[in-house]
Amino acid sequence: MRTLTRTATWSAGLTALLAVVVTVSAGLGPVPVPPSEVAKVLLNALAVPASAEVAVRTAPGPIMVPHVDVGFQPVFTYEVKELHEQIVMQVRLPRILLGGIVGFGLAAAGTVMQGFFRNPMADPSIIGVSSGAATGAVAFIVFPFAFPFWLGLQGAAFVGALLAAFGVYAIATRNGRTPVATLLLAGVAIQTFLGAVISYMQLQAEESLRQVVGWLMGRLANSTWEEVTATVIVVPVLYLILLAYARDLNVLLLGEEEARGLGIEVERTKRVLLAVSSLITAAGVAVTGIIGFVGLVVPHIMRLLVGPDHRILLPTAALAGASFLVAADTVARLGSAEIPVGIVTAAVGAPFFLFLLRRREVHEL
Repeated sequence: MRTLTRTATWSAGLTALLAVVVTVSAGLGPVPVPPSEVAKVLLNALAVPASAEVAVRTAPGPIMVPHVDVGFQPVFTYEVKELHEQIVMQVRLPRILLGGIVGFGLAAAGTVMQGFFRNPMADPSIIGVSSGAATGAVAFIVFPFAFPFWLGLQGAAFVGALLAAFGVYAIATRNGRTPVATLLLAGVAIQTFLGAVISYMQLQAEESLRQVVGWLMGRLANSTWEEVTATVIVVPVLYLILLAYARDLNVLLLGEEEARGLGIEVERTKRVLLAVSSLITAAGVAVTGIIGFVGLVVPHIMRLLVGPDHRILLPTAALAGASFLVAADTVARLGSAEIPVGIVTAAVGAPFFLFLLRRREVHEL
């Protein structure tokens, strides 16, 4: 009961912080929008289903496809300026929400990876997910003719991330067992190899080099509601799976033999954690590019605040990761010239991580 109370208290506080960060971020930009106006715009966007009508649409050929048209009724109808509503809803909010969802997923995956490897230096890219995504994206930019036209940049990055992650898992697995040390070393080797492949493709990029470099630095500019919809469907579902394994992850911290003795199916649990963490990371980096330090630093900060129990740490780190990435992207777009958000997260994350090292707050899990 105490664990549930602490989780609810911390989660409520971090959710309130996220709401404040989102509201402030949506109001900042070349055309400032007062926070009260932003709040009204966001509240006006809330709607509830008010009606449903079954219609029949004709598909190609003689097939008649039933379709349900749902009508929505706004909950609030505050009066706001049309310009402010367009700026918030069409320009800033998709970018902010995408940043929040991706930060949420990266921090959750980083928390799991640090617990899984019992290594404070682990992050979501440790088994090659980010390198695989980068390889797929850069290959699509430089050699678009080699991919099906329907795959797209995000699809190529997602496929590359999954191929790298499951390739590392296949290399490290022998006789149905996956030693953590072997998995870690295989991940490092694959990342190094894919880094060389990316460097070669950059040499071949020519006029597309700027696009390649921009993607590798991470970006949230020009985010769309379609990207938000795709990630908001995938990331929360995968997060709930990770949360369901929070207790098992706590037990794995004791060691694999001890976990087996306590009734944990170690290999199956490891497969699930690796697969879901890889998927949630791939879903994020496929739409934003490589954004570092969110999954490395944020779990450390929250571990210092709430302790190592993943039942509390996982939800709080995920919420803190969402706020961190939204705040970092706000800083990235407020200068005279917009910079990639990956630069901001690295500029903030690296010094803070060094600060933790100097204070000896980073230790074995």
